[in-house]
Amino acid sequence: MTRSVNHPQDDFAPQSGRTLRDIPALVAAGLVPPDAAPALEDVARQYATAIPPAFAALIERPDDPIGLQVIPDAAELAVAAHERADPIADDALSPVPGIVHRYADRALLKPLLVCPLYCRFCFRREHVGPDGGVLDDAALARALDWLRDHPAIREVILTGGDPLMLSPRRLGAIVRALEAMPHVTTIRIHSRVPVADPARITDALADAMQTDRAMWVVMHANHAREFTPAARAALRRIQARAIPVLGQSVLLRGVNDSVPALEGLFRAMVEARVKPYYLHQLDPAPGTARFHVPIAEGRRLLAGLRGRVTGLAWPTYTLDIPGGHGKVPLGPDYLETGDGGPVVRDPAGGRHKLDAESAPNLALGARER
Repeated sequence: MTRSVNHPQDDFAPQSGRTLRDIPALVAAGLVPPDAAPALEDVARQYATAIPPAFAALIERPDDPIGLQVIPDAAELAVAAHERADPIADDALSPVPGIVHRYADRALLKPLLVCPLYCRFCFRREHVGPDGGVLDDAALARALDWLRDHPAIREVILTGGDPLMLSPRRLGAIVRALEAMPHVTTIRIHSRVPVADPARITDALADAMQTDRAMWVVMHANHAREFTPAARAALRRIQARAIPVLGQSVLLRGVNDSVPALEGLFRAMVEARVKPYYLHQLDPAPGTARFHVPIAEGRRLLAGLRGRVTGLAWPTYTLDIPGGHGKVPLGPDYLETGDGGPVVRDPAGGRHKLDAESAPNLALGARER
């Protein structure tokens, strides 16, 4: 089904230094105190560790918004009652290896389960890692055949793992296979590489993404400091191929759980020509409770941005319903109903009764403009 790969990110673009992959390397780098190492070895046996040099260079201290995302913590071994190994039911919705089919018109294609770095809050943390491997030729062929045999699939999302860990040759072959399917009109690539290991975005890799289909890249970043000059150059290399880039983030305690932090993140995206797309409520993966921000607080944070940043910088705050039931927007909401008729709140919190002409439509939630 799969074959193991040995840290493929070491085989491509040159880097200054090497990716930090184990607890002794983190101790040597000053990111983990020596007396914490024994407990963290238990974590490392269960969940993969990798911090590329470009990302490690951003860490000012282990508990800063960059370090928290990637440095192992003993709290990861404490599993809350509501947490689950497959929080959004990828496994249950996988008709063949490498495919997840949750929505009628689109499907995920996971050609590999390797990432440039391993986030401590990852919803696929039970599956990804350097030994996760890639789909071998036979398994990839079966996955592509499944997509060919399902003409209702209009959009294919390459995810994993991180598809931009593939070689240009293999990524290009997958894109060519997808564009040869008449019913596939849109291809999406979800990746952390542009900020995690920007040197990997070579001209050859960017060329491999080019297609006559609608190609979109959705990059994952959680803090404004991730948008370094190198990251912006990597994004520009993708954008130069006429590929639009969207941004997705996870709302994380200690990382971006304040209005200024979210404002900085979304402004950094827009300045890098990246449209903020989704702000995800944390998925309940095992050992991730320390990152949890309650939904009510998340809604207040998003409301705090309204009127403070351009609409270009406003993502959809979304929850992937545990159990594989799909994503839904969480608001915040500005329309209220009362005995006197519909009332709308402005960004400053003022409440305004709607006039008779607009009230009937807005009361029903309609918007035809």
